[in-house]
Amino acid sequence: MKYDPTNAVSKSKLLLPRAKHDHIQGSVDAPIALVEYGDYECPYCGQAYPIVKAIQEQLGDRLCFAFRNFPLANSHPHAEHAAEAAEAAGAQGKFWEMHDVLYENQVALDDESLAQYAEALGLDARRLIGEVLRGAHMARVREDFQSGARGGVNGTPSFFINGVRHDGAPSFDALLAALVQPNAR
Repeated sequence: MKYDPTNAVSKSKLLLPRAKHDHIQGSVDAPIALVEYGDYECPYCGQAYPIVKAIQEQLGDRLCFAFRNFPLANSHPHAEHAAEAAEAAGAQGKFWEMHDVLYENQVALDDESLAQYAEALGLDARRLIGEVLRGAHMARVREDFQSGARGGVNGTPSFFINGVRHDGAPSFDALLAALVQPNAR
């Protein structure tokens, strides 16, 4: 078989956000798409969280942000349950609220804390914890993880801008510059 560089490039590109699959903030038609593969227990993701929030505020409706779960369970023992809790909250209409609470409370992601966060958000906490304990949303978490692995993700946070991996530091200035440069669109 002959090497086809266009085929290699297309395989290294990431699927852009889709409203039916991804948890997104902003319009899927926005000119800039930022996808984060994150782990709720990862301290580096915790550092990137306020940076992403500030970038969303700065770019407004020019940005579509999608979050995909990439729990590194070998390093972070609570990461999978936290990801499932976010998905379970999403099933009750509050993915982003739980996403924010998890990042703002990274030091307490045990199941008891997850239940407390669910209650504080007005969710059915019993239902949420039941879904987490029986793995009701694990297929979704694994689907996100596998899509990241196929895209070359091997650590968190990992960012993709319009389908192309951003390997720069997740600082506000570096990420904003990468997002607004002409070839990002």
